[in-house]
Amino acid sequence: MGQVVVTAERTLKAGPDQVLGALGDYTGVRSRMLTEHFSEYEVREGGQGEGTVVHWKLAATSKRVRDCLFTVSTPAGDRLVERDANSSMVTTWTVTPAAEGARVQVTTTWDGAGGIGGFFERTFAPKGLQRIYDAQLAKLDSVLGS
Repeated sequence: MGQVVVTAERTLKAGPDQVLGALGDYTGVRSRMLTEHFSEYEVREGGQGEGTVVHWKLAATSKRVRDCLFTVSTPAGDRLVERDANSSMVTTWTVTPAAEGARVQVTTTWDGAGGIGGFFERTFAPKGLQRIYDAQLAKLDSVLGS
């Protein structure tokens, strides 16, 4: 069993504060960033940044659906961290200043399976999830009018 790591990033024209605020807006902007891979999206507590509890199902493939229940923390002024109560999955959204606006990096880690199943998970899951994140970041860019 090994840790699986997925990273995607994009530079947006909007400023870092605006981008971080949008990422922490689970009742508004975040729901508009979802792709067809997400279903059953529901804010269960809060809705703005720290302390928010949000649920969704993520269908990375037609056969691989994760039931996620994330609690959001903001350990630093430039990050949102989502920890899944149903697995070892942790997603960190980091926003830093860039010459053109803001650089957004999303990194997800989880404890992968062992054996041959784990080999395929570590080989194929990162590419699929990275495509999902690339689409979400493009939607965020569109929502912010960048």
